[in-house]
Amino acid sequence: ELGKRAPRWIRDNEVTMCMKCKEPFNALTRRRHHCRACGHVVCWKCSDYKAHLEYDGNKLNKVCKDCYHVIIGCTDSEEKKKKGILEIESAEVSGNSVICSFLQYMEKSKPWQKAWCVIPKQEALVLYMYGAPQDVKALATIPLLGYAVDDTPRSADLPHSFKLTQSKSVHSFAADNEELKQKWLKVIHLAVKGETPECQNE
Repeated sequence: ELGKRAPRWIRDNEVTMCMKCKEPFNALTRRRHHCRACGHVVCWKCSDYKAHLEYDGNKLNKVCKDCYHVIIGCTDSEEKKKKGILEIESAEVSGNSVICSFLQYMEKSKPWQKAWCVIPKQEALVLYMYGAPQDVKALATIPLLGYAVDDTPRSADLPHSFKLTQSKSVHSFAADNEELKQKWLKVIHLAVKGETPECQNE
């Protein structure tokens, strides 16, 4: 269907990095562009291709590298190389996850920041953190096995927070409300013991 019908555009605020090369966007040197064939948000380098799109009266449109190769009918063999652990797309794991939502995250003495957190079904002992729900690469992963869970917030913490600690590494999270915090804790308490949770019914 590529190029035959208009794509669903992924909104700018759903990604923090180019969906092709995975470089983070910034206002000056790496602005957001949309591929007119697949609707993905890409940087200028990755949208520097043009192809005739049927849905737009066969006019030349800006497309990403992947769509360009598909539309002109040539495949890029280097694209087949194995994905690294962080290169699992958020949308891919969020749609097949035990639990996923936005959580506030704090590491060491850095300020709190919002992260899209996912525990995928096929890796129910690993917590993936993304900048946004449609990002194509995780910012970090935390293998949960063996972590200690501390769910009593200190006065300086956000109200619905909890901590994961293991020797010197401490990860602090905070949910928007108590109900969401308890959902996460239910899954995490099992994962730190090496048990895979049943899917949390919404």
